[in-house]
Amino acid sequence: MTDVLRVEGLVKRFGGLLATDHVSLTLRAKEVHALIGPNGAGKSTLINQLCGELAPDEGRVFIGPHDATHLSVPARVTLGLGRTFQVTSLLDDATLRENIALAVQSRAGHSFRIWDRVLGRASIWADTQALLQGSGLEDRADLPAHDISHGERKQLELLVALARKPKFLLLDEPMAGLGHVESQEMITRLQAIAQTTPMLLVEHDMDAVFALATRISVLVYGQIIASGSADEIRANPAVREAYLGAEDELC
Repeated sequence: MTDVLRVEGLVKRFGGLLATDHVSLTLRAKEVHALIGPNGAGKSTLINQLCGELAPDEGRVFIGPHDATHLSVPARVTLGLGRTFQVTSLLDDATLRENIALAVQSRAGHSFRIWDRVLGRASIWADTQALLQGSGLEDRADLPAHDISHGERKQLELLVALARKPKFLLLDEPMAGLGHVESQEMITRLQAIAQTTPMLLVEHDMDAVFALATRISVLVYGQIIASGSADEIRANPAVREAYLGAEDELC
């Protein structure tokens, strides 16, 4: 399979702390690769290096065939990176429709400041409406983002990421703060998206991980200690030890 993301020997040090310890992983086409690990494992540090928000001390990051190790966040987005955040990042005073439209507009490299171009371009609104259809947010589209629920904000952020037509998605705890029903709705939504868009999924909700992931890697103290299918990860003694014997978490 083709790698849409490849990480080779990534290292990040903070003083004497080795936050990522020669991490190597790949994300392949048509794959959901889940990254799990206990709190303090280094997941956030790794994500920030993949996105370009934090420069590694060693190692390289490739997006497709391109060496993105020293590229900025916008440059990585241009190469195909799409991202959602653990804490949603939206324009609260803009409507849901406007949040999506601005992301659609950004595909062509236009400035977010050019509101008149957004308002006057029919193709942008057509693409925006296509994303809204079937999302569950269509009847909320003209509300400001600050007026919708946490679960709806998670859904909106996902639509904003998809509006840029990424080659792959980096999902940072998409289930965080969701209730059971909302989590199930999000899993269903992500299963549909995964048919066309590969994902690197960072998540604590093991039900979601096992429902979505085709491959799982486990990060502990900055190192990948295991990688494999859900069944292989469930049965791995090192993984169970890393989760302090919490059998229910991996069942």
